[in-house]
Amino acid sequence: MARVAQWLGTLDAIGKAAGLVLVFFVFAALAAPLITTIDPGLQRDVVHTRFLPPLSTDLHGVFHPLGTDRFGRDVWARLAYGARISLGTGVLAVFLSVIIGVAVGAVAGLWQRRVGILLMGLTDFGLALPRVVLLLLLAALWRPSATLVVLVLGLTGWMTLARLVYGETRALVVRPFVDSAVALGADKRRILWRHVVPNVLGPVVVSAALSLGNTIMLESGLSYLGLGVQPPTPSWGGMIASGRDTLVNAPWVAVAPGIALVLVVLATALIGDALRQHGPGRAAA
Repeated sequence: MARVAQWLGTLDAIGKAAGLVLVFFVFAALAAPLITTIDPGLQRDVVHTRFLPPLSTDLHGVFHPLGTDRFGRDVWARLAYGARISLGTGVLAVFLSVIIGVAVGAVAGLWQRRVGILLMGLTDFGLALPRVVLLLLLAALWRPSATLVVLVLGLTGWMTLARLVYGETRALVVRPFVDSAVALGADKRRILWRHVVPNVLGPVVVSAALSLGNTIMLESGLSYLGLGVQPPTPSWGGMIASGRDTLVNAPWVAVAPGIALVLVVLATALIGDALRQHGPGRAAA
């Protein structure tokens, strides 16, 4: 935690502003039951509560800061609870990709012969496959769910990170401290955990931050196409899809989650870029 705080302290003003935006949406996702008392799936008196504009109060005295959708559901409540799906699946998928990518890249970098050739061949094969087509294929073969989205995104996003870790590992194994560890009798497993993994965390953090926004965007795209989290569970991609037919008479239904998605993806990209310039990635270089 101290190292993470040190990295965050090196961010510039743009990176810190992006961090505040990301913290806001993370807080909204975690504290959704506290910041909104409305059930995101509640459909009450649809005829009189549907398509209420932002800052409106319905006949029951309930205030809707971002309006309501076609079923009279509060957009702000669905936006807050949808952040749990969009951010949660993105973070879990990136975490899964990091675990696989670091393991494959580090092992391939240390065990150069058959194991390394096999792992890097598998990585290159995965990079050659079009990810979007593979995502659509896997999502169409099984029943869509949040768990499936995490697995699909995680299992198709580790290859680039594995290549990065492989290159960093090959650069580390020729360093004097690794030669000293080998001379003292350390085996490759000890070198992996004590010398390789801690020294590749910097570039890994930067790569994970940059890929988080792309993963969240892919999850929203799958939900928009109906291949992600299924209604009535709120997700930003599903909310945008439900409001695409009402952009003229009720634009807030799709605009609110669209703006939230753009802000989160932009914030993660800016944080990743700031870390790359001033944070652990630069320090590791």
